[in-house]
Amino acid sequence: MKSAYEVAMERLQREGGPVRSLTDEQRAEINAIEKRYEAKIAELRLTYDQKFGEAQSAEQLNALQAEMAAALAALEEKRDKEKDAIWERA
Repeated sequence: MKSAYEVAMERLQREGGPVRSLTDEQRAEINAIEKRYEAKIAELRLTYDQKFGEAQSAEQLNALQAEMAAALAALEEKRDKEKDAIWERA
């Protein structure tokens, strides 16, 4: 009798083709990318926290929040592209 995991893996292979796996080196690359972007995101948040404290009006605060959201989205997109490039090599 097959385990639920084995059945699920077979279903995934039927629906999406063979399951790709990463080498230890590729996993390490992805971990390094994650850590690098976590640091960049933390730095960005600290920078904007300071700017939020200096905001003179609600409009200025809203503009800064929108700016931060866009900057975060850009960093996350860049991070995901780097990770996708590694997955493409798998």
